[in-house]
Amino acid sequence: MALKISDDLANAMLDAMETLIGTAAKFQVWSGTIPTDESAAPGGTKLVEMTLPSDWLANADAGVKSKAGTWSGTGLAAGTATFFRLCTSAGTSKFQGSLTATGGGGDATIDNTNIASGQTVTVTSFSVTAPHL
Repeated sequence: MALKISDDLANAMLDAMETLIGTAAKFQVWSGTIPTDESAAPGGTKLVEMTLPSDWLANADAGVKSKAGTWSGTGLAAGTATFFRLCTSAGTSKFQGSLTATGGGGDATIDNTNIASGQTVTVTSFSVTAPHL
């Protein structure tokens, strides 16, 4: 039998995640192969680093927390985006996931995965689901 937790506990866990990462979180877009875990050094190129809005996630509801506000930044280098990292304001990676173009089914999606230096890149979807469902 799978572990089950209540919605209010799942929501509290997700809200605590946002609090831990902080109000000046950074969303980094990378090329290359996704590392084995969020603390491993990335082997690709950092294509974009954006500072997220102060309240970057909506309130958790039914064990899901989704992006709030506009998440966009400017290309630092040219390349094909394959994964993201969500970091504290100091750049400490707290989690990572796959990244695809809008509609591609990644853990997060952006408007264009073929990034040019100076190009504006926008995150079109991002959500985290607590492990209770």
